[in-house]
Amino acid sequence: MRFQILGPTIALGEDGEPVALGGPRGRALLTLLALHAGRIVGAEQLAAGMYGARPPEGVANALQSQVSRLRRSLGRDLVEFHPAGYRLIADPQDVDARRFEQLARAGGQALAGGDPDRAATLLREALELWRGAPLADAPHAEAAAMALEELRLAAVEDRVQADLDLGRHRELVAELSWLIAANPLQERLRAQLMRALYGSGRQSEALTVYDEARKILDEELGVEPGPELAAAHLAVLRADPAFGASVPRTAVQRYGLRAQLTSFVGRAEELAQVGASLRAGRLITLIGPGGAGKTRLAIEAAEQEPGDVCFVSLAPVSDVADVPRAVLVALGIRDALRTPQTGPIVEPVARLVTALAARELLLVLDNCEHLIAATAELADVLLASCPGLRVLATGREALGITGESILPVAPLRLPPPEADDPLNYPAVRLFADRAAAVQPGFAVDVGNAAQVVRICRALDGLPLAIELAAARLRTLSVSDVAARLDDRFRLLTRGSRTALPRHQTLRAVVAWSWDLLDEDEQRLIRRLTVFVGGARPEAAERVCGLPEEVLFSLAEKSLVEFVGGRCRMLETIQAFCAERLAESGEVEAMRDAHAAYYLDLVVSADARLRTHEQLEWLARLDEEGDDLSAAVRWATESGQLEPALRLLAHSTCYWWMRGDRTATAGLADALLTRLGSHRFDGMEEEYAMCVLVTAWAGEIDDELRAHLQEVRELLPLTYVPQRVEFLMMLLSMFTGPPGDFVKAYGEVMRKSASLSPWQAALATAGSAFVLDVLGDVEQALAHFERSLAAFKAIGERWGTVLVLSGLGSLHQKQGDHRRAHALAGEALAMARELGAGTEIAEALCRRGDALLSLSEPAGAGVDYELAAELSRRYGSMETMAWAYLGMGEMELSRGDVAQARALLTRARDECPAEWYSTEDTRTRIDAALTEISRMAGER
Repeated sequence: MRFQILGPTIALGEDGEPVALGGPRGRALLTLLALHAGRIVGAEQLAAGMYGARPPEGVANALQSQVSRLRRSLGRDLVEFHPAGYRLIADPQDVDARRFEQLARAGGQALAGGDPDRAATLLREALELWRGAPLADAPHAEAAAMALEELRLAAVEDRVQADLDLGRHRELVAELSWLIAANPLQERLRAQLMRALYGSGRQSEALTVYDEARKILDEELGVEPGPELAAAHLAVLRADPAFGASVPRTAVQRYGLRAQLTSFVGRAEELAQVGASLRAGRLITLIGPGGAGKTRLAIEAAEQEPGDVCFVSLAPVSDVADVPRAVLVALGIRDALRTPQTGPIVEPVARLVTALAARELLLVLDNCEHLIAATAELADVLLASCPGLRVLATGREALGITGESILPVAPLRLPPPEADDPLNYPAVRLFADRAAAVQPGFAVDVGNAAQVVRICRALDGLPLAIELAAARLRTLSVSDVAARLDDRFRLLTRGSRTALPRHQTLRAVVAWSWDLLDEDEQRLIRRLTVFVGGARPEAAERVCGLPEEVLFSLAEKSLVEFVGGRCRMLETIQAFCAERLAESGEVEAMRDAHAAYYLDLVVSADARLRTHEQLEWLARLDEEGDDLSAAVRWATESGQLEPALRLLAHSTCYWWMRGDRTATAGLADALLTRLGSHRFDGMEEEYAMCVLVTAWAGEIDDELRAHLQEVRELLPLTYVPQRVEFLMMLLSMFTGPPGDFVKAYGEVMRKSASLSPWQAALATAGSAFVLDVLGDVEQALAHFERSLAAFKAIGERWGTVLVLSGLGSLHQKQGDHRRAHALAGEALAMARELGAGTEIAEALCRRGDALLSLSEPAGAGVDYELAAELSRRYGSMETMAWAYLGMGEMELSRGDVAQARALLTRARDECPAEWYSTEDTRTRIDAALTEISRMAGER
């Protein structure tokens, strides 16, 4: 059955025919129940909606009679009785008002995401649901009807905006004129009419609209036009061509932004202010006390931005040196593949500058207060080097950089103690919204309004504190919550709290919730703080030593939340409970349990990373990356060197495939330093892995050189790892090809019975690369083919991409360009499946080379341009040089010498000359530039 309340109330049966609903009281009752479909509506709320604020005596019996009649009309199963009221058993999708809200929200999101086509379609579908005045048969539900009307007007404005973005300026002029006549104080409508007129070539009329708006705003409200209207005026005066242009559809990147689980209440003005500031400046910092909602406001502002956004949480970052690396991780930029033979790894800040120099991006740096100097330095460098970058930061204090715009985020506005309508104030609206989520049917009414106001005022309007208070309505009444606040939070009622340290205010809120927990809940939540990136329930149960049911109880009490199957805590709750863990004396025991869990996990995962389960286990370890690093660090710091060595060794394959190599080198270096001259019998492979991972950083001092020499002596070139399988690849990289390759290869093959399938495939691939260098093409091809078949049989994609690249390169050098093209395409598809951006760019360059050799410059140009874009995004300068080289060779083949010279010169400038892996690229660049010089000389 479907219900229509956006106009006269209608109930439609399964056959689509209207159902007889009886008199006006019954229609009013159905209207109110349908408005809250699927949720319990209190009897008092129904009576007020049907009879007004002063219902007559005996209304309870009258309400029961109306419910009975309605159940006979609709069917007894559709209207359910509950001790707290009544509920209409219906999917909100079957109620036109709820369907309208969903469509309008989706349309607004599509508009913000740069998809005006979809936005216009969704918003039109939403608006077509309206048949007249909303809730027409419930005349006493004025507030709800007014809210729906506001949503309708907002949807109309969004739909108009979508049409403007699609270039329908002329069609909108008449409609907007009519809308403004009905809503003369709506500034957004007037700004839209200005754009429609300007886009229709009617500039003078657009300026007249602004003059009329300024006059009426001054006469009616005594205010000046707001930022949006003022910006429209300035755009018309400047004859800005972009103001009247349609907006093309583009793919928008959202890095690190997660969907929010709750509604956003009470920050409309601040949200508009942040948006205006982001349009006017390049560095905006939100400052305010802890719990004021800075992070949520930043997320909502970022979601409304039409372009690319990257959200970086600095809360888990403890080392100032890791601030730029946190941005790299959020952007998905992998560390470059470098060894001591091929040169140093580029510093994180330089990689960021390379990746962002030519991009337009909003970078959100959240929770900067504990890293203020490092964050300020990074923001200053990036803003100076990347003209298309904007930064939105949050913290307790400003960054202190020239050009910074500071926006204070105050607590939510509070009502006076005797407010006539507390719901006019955002603090009360937030409490009501969160309370209704945990206690269906909750509403602020005459009976509880004074107590709700008391709670909000006692908490100074801090959103976090209000949300925690509302969550207690699962088990306590509003009066109980108010009484507990008076008893527990004495500091909150003693004058201004703005002068108090942030942690004291939040400590009071969290301590109150802590005191309401039983012993098992307290024990579990303090132990959960040993996890730095959240935990799956099974991990929490094993490490913390308490059953999952206790965790679920904490989730019900809103002290932990489940996101993507992992339980997480708010940062302030985590900090408070970490203090309780320290007081309990359990820190060492919990870190030991944490390390033991992650050692078991990574040993199990490591064996699967080189199988057909690779993607699944890469994703699994991605979830656990922060905790995996923490386990290595804690084991090292506590002197548990044997577990630390095993953790590091079995994590190496994962870190290598994900490109997270410089950060890992820091962990390995700390462990190696702590290890000193101590060695564990039977752990030569783990020790070797620690040394080789340390060498990833590329800075080889005398001490590290001595360690490397020790590894060479402990593990000869032909050594086959038994416990740490991935060590086989790193050993060959750091020791280089043998002098007597044939002899060494024969010795390895004699040990083939002891090789795992992956090791055998890798050994064959390594032989192929060496044979290629030695010029033995036939044998190299045979080894590549055998290795490729072996990796595919295993289902291991990283090794497959490695061999496909080598095989394609060999065919390209031999002149078999079609085969090289096919192999590059296969490597590209596999790299995309792995999500390896740098490898994708390299495969595109290989395919571009093949296409250029096949006299298909158009296709080659597309591949090179995309490779250049990806290389810029991931900060891979050598691949970027390769892409520009290809584009230069393409232009040279077309005869455009000037363009070819410009591209090749850029390739030469981008190419890191000290890196061994770029020798072939530099040779090609020099040859092409020599050819250009020769051509110029002949002329």
